[in-house]
Amino acid sequence: MRALTNALAQNRLHHAYLFTGTRGVGKTTIARIFAKSLNCETGITATPCGVCSACTEIDSGRFVDLIELDAASNTQVDNMRELLESALYAPTSGRFKVYIIDEVHMLSKSAFNAMLKTLEEPPAHVKFILATTDPQKIPVTVLSRCLQFNLKQLPPALIHDRLQYVLEQEQIPFEQGALNLVARAAAGSMRDGLSLLDQAIAYSSGKVDEALVRTMLGAIDQGYLFDLLDTLKAGDGAGMLRIADEMATRSIEFEGALQDMASLLHRIALAQTVPQAIPDDEPERARLLELAQRFTPEEIQLNYQIAIHGRNEIELAPDEYAGFTMTLLRMLAFAPQGAAASGGPAAARTVSAPVAAAQQKVAEPAQAKPISRPTSPPAGADLDWNALLSQLKVQGMALQLAKNSVLASFNEGRLVLHLSPQHKQLQSNKMALEKLQAALAEYFARPVKLVVELGVTVDVATPAAVEQHEKETRQQQAEAAIKQDAFVREAQAQLGAQLIEGAIRPV
Repeated sequence: MRALTNALAQNRLHHAYLFTGTRGVGKTTIARIFAKSLNCETGITATPCGVCSACTEIDSGRFVDLIELDAASNTQVDNMRELLESALYAPTSGRFKVYIIDEVHMLSKSAFNAMLKTLEEPPAHVKFILATTDPQKIPVTVLSRCLQFNLKQLPPALIHDRLQYVLEQEQIPFEQGALNLVARAAAGSMRDGLSLLDQAIAYSSGKVDEALVRTMLGAIDQGYLFDLLDTLKAGDGAGMLRIADEMATRSIEFEGALQDMASLLHRIALAQTVPQAIPDDEPERARLLELAQRFTPEEIQLNYQIAIHGRNEIELAPDEYAGFTMTLLRMLAFAPQGAAASGGPAAARTVSAPVAAAQQKVAEPAQAKPISRPTSPPAGADLDWNALLSQLKVQGMALQLAKNSVLASFNEGRLVLHLSPQHKQLQSNKMALEKLQAALAEYFARPVKLVVELGVTVDVATPAAVEQHEKETRQQQAEAAIKQDAFVREAQAQLGAQLIEGAIRPV
């Protein structure tokens, strides 16, 4: 609001202002404060006194030169013509006639045309303040004649502090965790936050209790999202579908759930890179940090991308349930090899065989024929694909395509990869192919024609298989080291301590 403050201080005023932003962020409130700034008896000022007759009448809704119109219920041209005709007359008691038109995007086309004439040649004593949650529906001819200010969603910390101030003034006991839940559920809207707080006070019988607020918010409680990630990490597809069925029973909106999933993955990514960004009083801090340890940063980034795409594509699905579950299955399909085994959590902990043997056990689709390695080494066959991959600037789907392929040949600028049939869906991802080809061309400093074929190469392991094997080896070593640790064995013998193997992580 610095621009408004400077305009008032320098008396450089425009005739029309447009405030945009989501519901409950203060568009109408700021418009009324601006009306006080224009008509305060102390003069045009960025700090209205709040005690003069103009300020007090605006606060109480009795100022005759402040006209508020709800465009949602007054959409017709006749309403607009009547309002604009009164604009021709001088103010009755104030310095300016101020017109606040809320939800202005709801006006009809003819009503906008009627307004446009006044916006083109406005009387000097008239100021228009338009407010909307959907500026894209306002004609560009109107937008071009307004100074536009976009009010951003309020951060949860700011909403939390305001709710705490209200409760302290009302002397109502509360728990910090409860306020955190309400502030996050408000989704950037102070008005929604205050409404939820009123509901929480009534629900908690006078005390804002975290457990009761969590129950009150119901679907907003994100516990089911943590459970989904737990089952994803365990490779438990049946468990993921069971949670999706429970969500359907609770009437949780699947599109909103994907949005919340992306938000949760973002918070996990923050916990991985900047742990101090997760406040100490965050209700789910412990679970966030736990998931940050269990998932690799690459997995979080990939699943975030899948959640975003799933949300964008959910309208194209046969129904929301199918779109949501397909997104979950996509996350499962792109999980690292071994993590998405059909055996569930136990399978995820199974000690893997040597990588070559594991490659032989990959289920081969009927339509994919084994492609043998060339009998004579082609040009470029001495390239180490694993080492080369670490030098390429690729991420996301392109990285997954590269990781789940092996180098078959590289002759005269034509590089052929054999893609594991388990990840055949990557072969049709045009964007991933283009990005990987561009990265190869940049690395070799010459054009590269990338060809990806489906096939099974039993004598060479994909980088993904090597990475998974190394990860499992480190995990086995960590578990073995813990089991042989003298302190641990003494604790087991003396105190009856038990090892939770699933919680052991290699350092």
